[in-house]
Amino acid sequence: MEQDSIKQSLKLFIVLSRAHRSLNDIVNKYIAERGLNPTEFAVLELLYHKGDQPLQQIGGKILLASGSITYVVDKLEQKEYLRRVACKSDRRVTFAQITDKGKEFIESVFPEHERKIDELMNELSPEEKDTAIELLKRVGKNAAGQ
Repeated sequence: MEQDSIKQSLKLFIVLSRAHRSLNDIVNKYIAERGLNPTEFAVLELLYHKGDQPLQQIGGKILLASGSITYVVDKLEQKEYLRRVACKSDRRVTFAQITDKGKEFIESVFPEHERKIDELMNELSPEEKDTAIELLKRVGKNAAGQ
């Protein structure tokens, strides 16, 4: 019995990994065609939807190593999509802030980005999406707890 469980778990892992890769390949291609890499897009999207963010906290919010944040922020700053802003109350803290040019960029690409993701996910019914969300949350929480 245990061997059947192991085989099934491995199969689920492989199917999930392949689905993730296929979805990411499509979404990342769309982002690349607009001149950004996926990490740059994630930072810009975070700033657009959540407002100014301390540079030290961005990595944790988009699952990126903190050492890479400086490089990504530099690139977005060169493109004039964000600026660094010193914290008035704590000189050790610097915020990333989206610029008007960055907002215009996100507003021009995000609706199509959302539509593409919706199109990819619409293989599932609304009920199936809810079930998948709940099941994957459980798996993720279990993994995080180990």
